[in-house]
Amino acid sequence: MKPENITIAKGIGIIAFFIIITIWGFAAVGRVYDVWSERKKGEAELAHAESNRQIKTLEAKAFQESAKYLAEAEIVRSRGVAEANKIIGESLKNNESYLRYLWITSLQTSSKEIVYIPTEANLPILEAGKR
Repeated sequence: MKPENITIAKGIGIIAFFIIITIWGFAAVGRVYDVWSERKKGEAELAHAESNRQIKTLEAKAFQESAKYLAEAEIVRSRGVAEANKIIGESLKNNESYLRYLWITSLQTSSKEIVYIPTEANLPILEAGKR
């Protein structure tokens, strides 16, 4: 062999060696990268799941707090209604003339035809029977 051919063969051998080493290096790095990538994906999914859990927990706490305030508001409203009923009930006791006034006023504003039939106690018959 000529020295030129030997030099070319050595050059090709060196290039082939580097190509093989490079391919092997990429394969090794690729495996390490795949493991690292899968680990990072798992960590991202875990962080996402924890975030969703925290959101649901905070929503449940907000709903619980809202329900508590709504219940307290309903209690306050009920106490107000009870107090109003008590005041109205007390004001209507022994106040027959005011009740009669309210009845006459309702007769005037009612769109239905109502027939008043006086009785012994001068009280109206509100329903004489079903039609």
